[in-house]
Amino acid sequence: MDINVKILLSRGMEAPAYATEGSAAIDLRAAIDEGTTVTIEPGERALIPTGLAISPETTGVVAIVAARSGLAIKQGICLSNGIGVIDSDYRGEICVGLHNTSRVPFTVNRGDRIAQMMFMPVYQAKLIEAASLDRTARGAGGFGSTGVK
Repeated sequence: MDINVKILLSRGMEAPAYATEGSAAIDLRAAIDEGTTVTIEPGERALIPTGLAISPETTGVVAIVAARSGLAIKQGICLSNGIGVIDSDYRGEICVGLHNTSRVPFTVNRGDRIAQMMFMPVYQAKLIEAASLDRTARGAGGFGSTGVK
């Protein structure tokens, strides 16, 4: 899958890359101004630019932005929207909404790895209005209805 990447000159960041041959996602880095930091207070959110814009060569792909597991588990830094969805026709700068769920301030420096981005195929569904739905053993049971074990 070919993805064109534009590195925004005003941000001056290097192109992202996969860390290892087996990496599923590329790390996104904070493209904040040189010599500045962004401090996210406990319970607060901040929108961090990455200095990147993308253009997939097909509409059948989506870029998914996810939290970095180390930041989430060790520092309490998660994505403010759970995951980020970058549609195939979006051409603006990719920014990451970070949420500090910890009890201490968290400082983001220029170049810090703040999130990860993976590419996945997209299937658009044809929605068909129906008066009723087929029956299943589960039915409308949700929110823990299948138990824990």
